[in-house]
Amino acid sequence: MELRQRYKTVWLSDIHLGFKDCRADYLLDFLAKTECETLYLVGDVVDLWALKRSLYWPASHYDVVRSLFKKASTGTRVVYIPGNHDEPLRDYVGHILGPIEIKREAIHTTVTGKRLLMFHGDCLDEHMRLSKWEGLVGDAAYDLLLFLNRWANFVRRRFGRNYWSLATYIKQRIPNARQVISVFEEAAIREASRRGLDGVVCGHIHQPALKKVKGLLYCNDGDWIENCTLLGETFEGNLELVQWTEHQTLLQSMTGNGDRVKADVLPLRRVG
Repeated sequence: MELRQRYKTVWLSDIHLGFKDCRADYLLDFLAKTECETLYLVGDVVDLWALKRSLYWPASHYDVVRSLFKKASTGTRVVYIPGNHDEPLRDYVGHILGPIEIKREAIHTTVTGKRLLMFHGDCLDEHMRLSKWEGLVGDAAYDLLLFLNRWANFVRRRFGRNYWSLATYIKQRIPNARQVISVFEEAAIREASRRGLDGVVCGHIHQPALKKVKGLLYCNDGDWIENCTLLGETFEGNLELVQWTEHQTLLQSMTGNGDRVKADVLPLRRVG
C-alpha cells in the first residue's frame, strides 16, 4: 500500500528545533516527499527554552526552517500557532512572518464540514493540577527518558533496526502519565464542546492520538522528538495519523464522519 504523498491539510507540532533530541532528519524527509494545500504548525516549532540554556542549531534545523518557508512561498498556506516553548511569537499574532500567518488559535473546516478547534494545548495545563515539585520531578524523568531513548535507538541503528520510541513505550505503562494524558484529552474535548465545535486538534503532550471522545474528534498530531508523527487530511476528508521514520506507518485512520477505519497499526511501504 503506497503512502499518499499529497494531502489537503497537514498538522505538525512539537518539532522543538534547537533541542538536541529533535528528529529533524525524519521531518526533512517528510517535507521533501509530501505536499499539501494547508500546513498548520501547532506550536513548539522552535524550542526557545532549550536555546536559552545552550545554543544548539545544526544545519538540519536550519534546513527545516528553510523548507517551511519555501513551502509557504510556493503555494502552500502555512499557519503558525505558537506554543509554550515558542511563546514570544504570540506577540505577533495577527501578523505575517514573511509568507507565514501567525495565529493564537484557529478553526479548521474539513472537507466533510467538521469544524475543528486548533490550539497548541498549554492553555489546558491548569487542568493537570501538577504541583511545582511534581513538575520538577517530571522534567527530570523526561530528560532521563529521552537519554534512554537516544541510546536505545543508537543501538538499534547499529543492528539495522528502525527507529522506535522507548520514551513513549515507557510513558504508556506509567499509571500517572496515562492519567495526565486522559485529563488533557477530556479538557480539550470540553473546550471544543463549549464552543459548539466538532472536535479539536492540538499537540503539547507528545502523545499522538486520533479518536472520538464523548462523540467529538480528538486529534493530537504528536511530536518530532519521541514519535515523529503528523496528522493529515485527505482530499476525501479522511483523517490519518502517520508516523514518519525509516519505515512510514499509518497509526490510525478515520473517515470524514469520524468513523474509525483502522484499529491496528498498519505499516506502509517507504515512499521514494
